[in-house]
Amino acid sequence: MAHVIPETIRKDATAGERLLFRTLKEFLPEDYIVYHEPDIHGRRPDFVVIGPDLGLVVLEVKDYTRNTLVELNPDRWRIRKGAEGEISVTSPPKQAREYAFRIADKLKKDSELVHTGGKYAMQLKFPYGFGAVFTRLSRGDLKETGVEEVAGPERILGREEIDPEKDCFSAILLRRKLREMLPAPFPMEKPLTELDIARIRFHLFPEVRISGKVTPVRIRDSLLFYLENLETMDLHQEGLAKQIGDRHRLIRGVAGSGKTLILASRVHLLAKEHPDWNILVLCYNISLSRAIRRMVERKLRPSASKTEGEEDLASRVRVYNFHEWLREELNIRREEQIPEVLEQLNRGEGNLPRYDAALIDEGQDFQPEWLALVSKLLNPETQSLLLVEDRAQTIYSRRRSYKQDTGLDFRGRSRILTVNYRNTAPIVRFSWDFYQAHAEEGGKKGKGNDDVEIISPQSTLRKGPEPVVRRFSSIGEETDFVAGEIRRLRGTDRIPLSRMLILYRVKKFGPCRTIDAIRASLKQTGIPFTWIAENERSKRSFDLKEPTVKISTIDSSKGLDFDAVFVVNVDRLPFPLEENRNREASLLYIAMTRAKKHLYITYSGESEFTRYFDRFVSTETSHK
Repeated sequence: MAHVIPETIRKDATAGERLLFRTLKEFLPEDYIVYHEPDIHGRRPDFVVIGPDLGLVVLEVKDYTRNTLVELNPDRWRIRKGAEGEISVTSPPKQAREYAFRIADKLKKDSELVHTGGKYAMQLKFPYGFGAVFTRLSRGDLKETGVEEVAGPERILGREEIDPEKDCFSAILLRRKLREMLPAPFPMEKPLTELDIARIRFHLFPEVRISGKVTPVRIRDSLLFYLENLETMDLHQEGLAKQIGDRHRLIRGVAGSGKTLILASRVHLLAKEHPDWNILVLCYNISLSRAIRRMVERKLRPSASKTEGEEDLASRVRVYNFHEWLREELNIRREEQIPEVLEQLNRGEGNLPRYDAALIDEGQDFQPEWLALVSKLLNPETQSLLLVEDRAQTIYSRRRSYKQDTGLDFRGRSRILTVNYRNTAPIVRFSWDFYQAHAEEGGKKGKGNDDVEIISPQSTLRKGPEPVVRRFSSIGEETDFVAGEIRRLRGTDRIPLSRMLILYRVKKFGPCRTIDAIRASLKQTGIPFTWIAENERSKRSFDLKEPTVKISTIDSSKGLDFDAVFVVNVDRLPFPLEENRNREASLLYIAMTRAKKHLYITYSGESEFTRYFDRFVSTETSHK
């Protein structure tokens, strides 16, 4: 069964489109991708099929009958169209051809997707083709009406070739017919790799991009581009982003499931589909808002290899943390003013901006009044509100009833993401076991939380080292160890400093000044660092790509991820002055799930949590 994006076809699709959608999904191999009506730089072909052993084929679908066709030639067809009478249209094969060539021209700018020498120099290293599907015409009809002669038999599919109910239908024949739509003398030296397909998706669909450095290269007098550090959303995440649906929606996902990526991709799609919309993106903490803003801008701003028709969409989207939004857009200086503002809005008073769409990340951190304010400023005609949350990462005591807070009922309008793509299997298991052991609601239904069950994460089974737990006699020994491990990981694992993070609960408490110890050890070792959580300005201005180790409170790290994460001074958790133990368990769970591959837990004192971790204490100074 092929991977189809979106997973289900739109409600107003024709009967023929529905038939072909089901057939391609059910009878093509599982490593094939089928896109239905994808938006590819302003064009929407009916279907695009990508297969590792196939290449790329564009299909145009028509529900024509014999009576529809009046006059045919290779470029234009005269057809009968209901009350409109006879009209002239571009021939379906030519329409598919134009789509295919535009796609190919876009992909040919990637130096890794073309032959760089030989007979096929500067041509794609995989074949691409096109064809038309006539869902209500048999092969006999296609021949008798002249379609086969005008279009070429290899460029068309008839009803019996796409309808499994027909006796002569065959999945093997279907794949053969798709291959016949490719250029005959085109060699495909080897199947497309996962990286090749990721490159294709990166260029065709900006909304799936996570990261990728574009470097210009000149090959045989042509200026191409080379993509480094390429990373894209996986197909499941892409499918969800493209089929969230209209109006209000809720996404509940575990840590590392790509919730923020899906939100950013949804922003991109809304901005393209509704160029006149005023779109708002909110989250709670400052650091995450900056990360989301960069993510949205990467997806919305044209790439260095942009083609004609691409626009700068970033100016249409506003991304804030909540309190910044109050100040910048609503001129509300204090949170205490919100109830008064809500009363004014209920009376139809006030002159505040309206939003056609609002998207909220980490929705579990929002107060009821905050959600009520956002919903009051939402265009009632669109009701386009996307809430994204993970109850296991709740670090603020919030009474939660989305229906009561927003006036919108999310029943039947939610999706759940259970797979953790970020962390390795050992980190997923280690962090979730801790959370279940220490959170009162770990894995159970939450009191006052809409009776919603906290989601247990499923791992992708990505391998990696076990988390390292170390006990020391002082905070200085902890941070010296961390500095040494940073140097080791940089040397042996080639992890850039920018991909390493040190987390702490509080910068100082009593005689222990955690932040001073961290900075002293890094300076002594000659490791450059950026203290993200030093003040509000640093939270707003830090650059994730700067070649420095990042230092942050756990609170400010929400939504971020790094290859290696060091959680130090863990004996300060649970924090003695914090009465809410659930919050402390959630904080440490958040800290641990920031790590994509390497996780370190260090402490030099006693607490409820360190007694739990003592059973995992490592004696080696390094791990493999």
